[in-house]
Amino acid sequence: MSRHPARVPRARVALRCRMLAAALGASLFVIASDASAQDAWMGTVLEEEGSAGLGFMVRAESSPYRDGGTRDDFLPLYLYEGERFFLRANEAGMRLWRNDTMGFEGFVERRLEGYPEDELPLSLEGMEVRNTGADLGARFYVKHGASRWDVSVRHDIAGLSHGTEARAAYAYTIEGERWRLQPVALASWRSGDLNDYYYGVSPIDALPDRPSYDAGAGWNATLALYGKYRILQHWSLIGGAYVTRLSSEIRDSPVVDDDLQWGVMAGAAYDFGNGQVRWDEDAAPTYVKVFYGRDTGDGCHLVRIMTLQCVSLNDEDPTDIWGVHVGRPFVSRLNGWPLDIIGYVGVLRHDEKGRQPDGWQLDAYMKGFWYGFPWSHRVTTRVGFGIGVSYAERVPYSEVVTQAARERNTSKLLNYLEPSIDVSLGDLFGNKRWHDVYFGLAVSHRSGIFASSQLLGTVDGGSNYLYAYLEAAF
Repeated sequence: MSRHPARVPRARVALRCRMLAAALGASLFVIASDASAQDAWMGTVLEEEGSAGLGFMVRAESSPYRDGGTRDDFLPLYLYEGERFFLRANEAGMRLWRNDTMGFEGFVERRLEGYPEDELPLSLEGMEVRNTGADLGARFYVKHGASRWDVSVRHDIAGLSHGTEARAAYAYTIEGERWRLQPVALASWRSGDLNDYYYGVSPIDALPDRPSYDAGAGWNATLALYGKYRILQHWSLIGGAYVTRLSSEIRDSPVVDDDLQWGVMAGAAYDFGNGQVRWDEDAAPTYVKVFYGRDTGDGCHLVRIMTLQCVSLNDEDPTDIWGVHVGRPFVSRLNGWPLDIIGYVGVLRHDEKGRQPDGWQLDAYMKGFWYGFPWSHRVTTRVGFGIGVSYAERVPYSEVVTQAARERNTSKLLNYLEPSIDVSLGDLFGNKRWHDVYFGLAVSHRSGIFASSQLLGTVDGGSNYLYAYLEAAF
């Protein structure tokens, strides 16, 4: 007998509700010291406002589900803390209001809950997959000395659970010259829709050992300890552990056999610093890049393209892209080297040639440019490499085809890589006014980091587009 009568058919129970708490724990490490919010997971990697950084974290987490076991996960950290905007691993948002002691912000967050298609527990056999989603939320925080309080609410905007979650948290910071510790306590109220989506069993999925179940609303509670240790000027080690007690509405589900979830995590992050300018500072120069390109097909992978072993375009069922990316510098001449770090955001349009509806793509990435070649005093030549995230309105046709052929899943959100090479047109043609106008070739690469990251939908594969571009600094 189910504890609650089933309201609507609900499929698939999730592999890891504790992924949500752990992902929020991971977010502890991606917030600048002056930002100091994110449901009280407020440890710092970025030391100054306007800083940008990159990092990674590996996690081991228990599952509450029968036959769920323990799973490892890789979380790439894409970090930025500006005056108005921020990027925190699985979250991007805007500061709507703040002063020295409190603030209010809005955000979009990747919900790291559910389970990958290729790791379905036996207890969930035959049920529809429940994977990562997306939430729209708002957060209010208050800080006083070493104490911080945080209240937030978020709602599903991916059309999956249609659920809502509200959180209240407290964190206390203990720190030395190179280290920081942060004990955290968090209470989370989850709506019935949210719990039922991940833990309910619909009547059509019911079995003798898995009766139908409608999970109602309830409270989870989490205790955690997180820390950071700076080992070099820009490098920090990060880690933590947590334990979550699930609500009775979750514990009573027939696919759940544990009421406590635990997780441990460790990683590292590099802080580029805030350099001379901030990305959202009006005085910073602006780089505008326009581009057009075509997909390379399944046989032309990124490494082969970068080593010039394959530079052919797809002639069988080609699709094109065009777009605009806008950049601002984070650091000029990093450590005195001929190396600049520039942050970009922009839009890309997929021209699918009638094979499926065209779609938009949003890209956000940090890119390093090396220009220390022996001939650079005559013709400035830059070799660049960017890394960040890419979100597609719909999965591009080239990814749909190649992933279907491999019987692999797809994801709208993937890792973004962009190698490039360009030259100054002003130097090339002897026109000083065009010195900061560049022509180049680049690759727009989306991938899931070999199915290692739940943030990226545990995707193994992606797409490559070779494109030409013009970029100018204003």
